[in-house]
Amino acid sequence: MTGKVRNGMALVRPPGHHSQRSAANGFCVFNNVAIAAHYAKKHYNVKRVLIVDWDVHHGQGVQFAFEDDPSVLYFSWHRYEHQGFWPNLRESDYDSVGKEKGAGFNINVPWNKVGMENSDYLSVFFHVLLPIAYEFSPDLVFVCAGFDSAIGDPEGHMCATPDIFAHLTHLLKSLAGGKLCAVLEGGYNLTSLAQSVCQTVQTLLGDPAPQTSELNGPCESALESIQCVRSAHKPYWACLKHAVAPPVSEPSTKRCKLVEKEEGVQAEGGQEEEGQEEEGDGQKEEEEEVVWMKPPSRLAPPVHTEVALPADLEVPDRCDRVRSSLAPTLEILQRLRDNFFEGSAEEEALMPLCSIIALFEKMTKQEIRNGLALVPDVSVAMLCAVQHAGMSLTNRLLLVYLGDGEIPTYITEDGKALVVQISSKEPEEQKSKYQVSVCLKKGCSDVPGLMQAVLCLLLPLAYEYDPGLVLLVQGPGSGVGKAAWAQITSLLQGLAQGHTLALLQEGEKEAVGATAASLLGDPAPSLGPLGAPLPEDMEAMERLRQRLQTHWGLLQTAAAKGKEVEEKGQNQD
Repeated sequence: MTGKVRNGMALVRPPGHHSQRSAANGFCVFNNVAIAAHYAKKHYNVKRVLIVDWDVHHGQGVQFAFEDDPSVLYFSWHRYEHQGFWPNLRESDYDSVGKEKGAGFNINVPWNKVGMENSDYLSVFFHVLLPIAYEFSPDLVFVCAGFDSAIGDPEGHMCATPDIFAHLTHLLKSLAGGKLCAVLEGGYNLTSLAQSVCQTVQTLLGDPAPQTSELNGPCESALESIQCVRSAHKPYWACLKHAVAPPVSEPSTKRCKLVEKEEGVQAEGGQEEEGQEEEGDGQKEEEEEVVWMKPPSRLAPPVHTEVALPADLEVPDRCDRVRSSLAPTLEILQRLRDNFFEGSAEEEALMPLCSIIALFEKMTKQEIRNGLALVPDVSVAMLCAVQHAGMSLTNRLLLVYLGDGEIPTYITEDGKALVVQISSKEPEEQKSKYQVSVCLKKGCSDVPGLMQAVLCLLLPLAYEYDPGLVLLVQGPGSGVGKAAWAQITSLLQGLAQGHTLALLQEGEKEAVGATAASLLGDPAPSLGPLGAPLPEDMEAMERLRQRLQTHWGLLQTAAAKGKEVEEKGQNQD
C-alpha cells in the first residue's frame, strides 16, 4: 500500500480462511486474509477489497466475516457435492450471496463433482469472477491461495495442472493497479503444491506465463454451477443482467450423490464423528497415484520490449529501439513492394515494415518478449505482420483489432489466424468461426461495453485458440481510452508466452508511453467501477456468444437445458 513493492506472496502456516471470530477451525487459528483486509481498510482507507479463494475448501470464515459488508467482494470455488463435502454447510452453496447491504458481494461457486480441469477454472474466471471484479473495481486484491485445488492433491481430487495458477494470477494482476497479495492456504501434495506456488510467484515476478494447450469447454457439472451462480447474481451486477438461463433444478450430479450417501450411511452404520468433520477428514476415498507433466520452463528473453519508432520520437524508459542485425536484402525489399505497394515504393517507405520483420525474427529466436511499432499505415503494417508471422513464427496468430478498419477475410481461411475486431460498425454475416466481429454502438470509447466484450468473448476465444503470437492493433480513430487500451494489452500478455506485437498509427503518438508500459509489465491503471453496458450491446454480444459457443467451448455459460432456455429467450427478443 505504500508503493515499496508491487505485489507479494505470504507463505504462512497455519492457514486461515476457515477460522472465525471466536473459533479456530479446519487447521486455522487466525483468519489471515480477513484480518489483513480489515487492516487495509482501517489503516490505508481502502474502499473496496476483492478476496479470491481458490482453495478446494470453502473459506466459510472469510464469508462470515464480510457477508454483510459491500466493501469486500468475496469469491470462492470449492468442493461442495450438494453439502456432502467438508465443511458441509448450506451457506457454501451458490445462493448464499451475502446479507443486507452485502447482498451480491459473496460469490460461491460449488463444485459438485471432482476432477475439474483447467478449462473449468478458466470458464469461471471469464464468465463469473472477472466481469464482476471489473465492475466492482477493487483497490486491493487478496488471494486465499490454497493449492489443494491442484492435480494430485489427496483432499481436492481435482485435475487442474500447476501451470493454470500462472494464468489465474496473471488475470488478477490487471486489477487494483497490480496490488495483489497471495496468502497460502491448503495444499497436501508436496509436489503439486511446490509447482503451483512457483507458477504463482513467477507470474507475480513478471515472467511470461506458459502456453496453455488442449483447453475446451467446461464439463456439464461445472456449467451447471456457472449457470446457477450467474442466475443468483443477476439482480446485483450489470454485467449479468442478460444472463437468461435460470438456476439448474435437477443437477446431473445430485441423484448420483444421493445414492452414494445412502450407501455410505448403511455401510458406516451411523453419523460421522465430530473429529471427522475437520478439513483433513480425507473423505475415505481410495487413493490412486496421479501423474502429470512437470510445468514447462518459463522463458524469459534477455530483452523485454523493443520498439520501432520514428527517429524523432524518444524511446520509452526500459525499452530498446529495434535494430536489425542485418540490412534488409533486396529480395525482402522487392517482396514488400510487390505485396503491399503494387511493385513501387521508395526504400524509406519500406523501413517500418522491415522493422516489424526484425521484431518477429527476434521473438522467434527468444531474444525479445514483445514489441511495439508506430507506423504510417496501420492497415499495411497489419497485413505485413500477418503474412510474416505465418511464414516464420507461428501457425496460430491472434489478431485483435480495435476500430472500424477493414480486415480481409482471406486472413482466416486456413484457420492459421483468429481475428477478433471490436468496432462501431455493423458486421457482415460471419461465416467463419475464426472471424469474429463485435459491434458496440458507441465503439471502443464505451468502456463498460468494451471490457464486457474483452472478458466474456475475446479472452475465452483467445485462450481456447492458444496462439503462438498476439497481434494487437489500434486502428485510426478507434476512440479507445489509454486506460482501457493498457488493460487489454496487459490481459492479452498471458497468451503466447508473452509474444505480443502492438501496432499504432503515427497519429497516435500519445498512446506510445502507455502501450510500452503495459508491454513492460507495469500495472494497468484502474478503470474505476464500471457502469452498465448499453442493453442493445449486451443483447448483441449474447447473440454472438450463443452462435459461437457451438465452435468454442469456453464461451459456454449454461448446461444443456439452460442453453435451450437461452435460445428461446433470444428468439423472443
